[in-house]
Amino acid sequence: MATVQPALKMDLLKKQSAHEIPRIDLSKIDNVPYFIEKEFIRDIDDDFVYEEVPVEDFYENENEENFDLAISKLDDGSKDKLTVATPPRADLHVIPETTDDFIRNFLVKLNLLKTLNAFQNEWYEHVQSGKLKADETGTVPDIYAKNQQLTDQVKFLQLEVDRFKKAAEKAKEEYVKMKKERDYHRMHHNRVAQEKNKLITDLKRLKLHYETYEPLLKNMKDKYEGAIRDKIVNQLERDRAMAELGAIKSNENMSPKEKIDKKELGPTQKRLLDYRNGEKLLKEEMSKKKPEEPFIKNRHPKDSEFPPETGLNPYLNRLKEDAHNLTSIRLSQTIQAHNLPISSIAIHPRKMIAVTTSDDKTWKMWTIPDGQMIMRGDGHTDWVSGCDFHPNGKMLATSSGDSTVKIWNFEKQKCMHTFTDHLQAVWDVSWHSCGNFLVSASRDNTAKVWDLNSLRCRYTLRGHADAVNSVEFLHFSNIVLTGSADKTISLWDARTGLVAHTFYGHMNSVNHATFNLRGDTLASCDSMGIVKLWDVRKIAVTESHDFGPYSANSVAFNPLSTMIVVASDDGSLKSFNIQSQQLTPLAAHEDAVNCVNFDLNGSYILSGGCDNTLRVWS
Repeated sequence: MATVQPALKMDLLKKQSAHEIPRIDLSKIDNVPYFIEKEFIRDIDDDFVYEEVPVEDFYENENEENFDLAISKLDDGSKDKLTVATPPRADLHVIPETTDDFIRNFLVKLNLLKTLNAFQNEWYEHVQSGKLKADETGTVPDIYAKNQQLTDQVKFLQLEVDRFKKAAEKAKEEYVKMKKERDYHRMHHNRVAQEKNKLITDLKRLKLHYETYEPLLKNMKDKYEGAIRDKIVNQLERDRAMAELGAIKSNENMSPKEKIDKKELGPTQKRLLDYRNGEKLLKEEMSKKKPEEPFIKNRHPKDSEFPPETGLNPYLNRLKEDAHNLTSIRLSQTIQAHNLPISSIAIHPRKMIAVTTSDDKTWKMWTIPDGQMIMRGDGHTDWVSGCDFHPNGKMLATSSGDSTVKIWNFEKQKCMHTFTDHLQAVWDVSWHSCGNFLVSASRDNTAKVWDLNSLRCRYTLRGHADAVNSVEFLHFSNIVLTGSADKTISLWDARTGLVAHTFYGHMNSVNHATFNLRGDTLASCDSMGIVKLWDVRKIAVTESHDFGPYSANSVAFNPLSTMIVVASDDGSLKSFNIQSQQLTPLAAHEDAVNCVNFDLNGSYILSGGCDNTLRVWS
């Protein structure tokens, strides 16, 4: 036994390494679970005689190390680790439904409760009495259950079909909508592309057209420079001739003795004759030349003469006595004047009367501040844009979108004359203080001076590059003020039709420009709400204020020139004190305010707007 035991141990270790049994900590072997397996040993039917092995030979001390026992314990631990507990699984068995349960479920499903009660009563009576046999009350055939399942499935699928139909209809509507939007954007894109191509063609054509002007301009420039040189040469020759003529005159005034003493200065008879002939010719030319006068084209026998400028304004004397300075302003009267927006307001020069014009093609006369209508005028075929009283207060001039200017006589209550020379809509009119001339501003980029005696256009004021939005005569002067959409303000001499000065500073279209009563300050407003005050003598901006971002449509000075009121597109009036620099908004109109004006004494402010109302402030 002593010689066999080591060999057995080595053999077991080789088997252990061959099967790769995991190593186990022998100190913790007691905590490792183990399992007892039942083994069956077959009886071998052979003639071998088995002898009993004595137990004493295999007795081992418990304290002695037992290698076989350790190996067996290791085998048990490896089996424990290899054994995995599997979760239990439930088997599902479909039990066929009995006949009575099927009928009950069917009746409950259809909510046939009375029939269900009758069925149960009769069913249980037959069961108690034994009339029902076991084979007659079996389970429901499988076909009925399948039919029921198929019916439920059909209903479910029908609901799904309805849901998908609704989704398909919605998707179809979205598709049609997207298709329409696609067609719209495609058409818009084609239109923009056509406009772009047209603009490119026009630009190329204009470029070629302007290129043809370059040689012409160069030729004209050369001619101009040549004319300037000729002019300078002629001036030099004229000065020399005048000097020679002066020498001849001084020689003629000499006494005979002086002529003899200064022989070196005395001319010969032939040269003296030539000088005398030249002097005679020069006198004839000077006599033929007329004094310079303003250029008048095709003068009419009935043409009026412009009055001389005396520099006196009689309104200033009246101003010192009657002028009123508004300190607190409030709304005192609201007049529903027209059916459409009011475009302008004019004040009578002597009475508390005002005239309003409107887009409804009419003008109306009102008493101030009562608001009683006195007269109404119809005759224009389009909106009436502006009006102004004649200095004597007996006539009215109106301008209209029908490109005409009409003169109305209050005594005869009719239109006396219509001027039709403008090519586009007329925006504004203004009378000269003498009453013989009228000036109008038009969208055709011009202003025209009309003669009321000869009933014709005396001058056309050309120079603005865009529509002329406002026009005004300076009181008792021949100076005309215009404001234009080309962002400039110009002063014109009505006697010659020439521009005297142009004011630059606005960055947007000038909607209105006006003089103060003294005539030394201008106020102008533009389409972004900028209001500027200009010094006429310095030809410079004195103040600039931003009342935007809404458009400033009209501006007016009070008679004392201490305050301006601006009509704004935001539906309010903006009263600005020039001395204290205080701004007071006056809100009452429900829509944009188009025009504003003071009465004669500055006691009332009149405003008209797109809400068709005339409002009186005091």
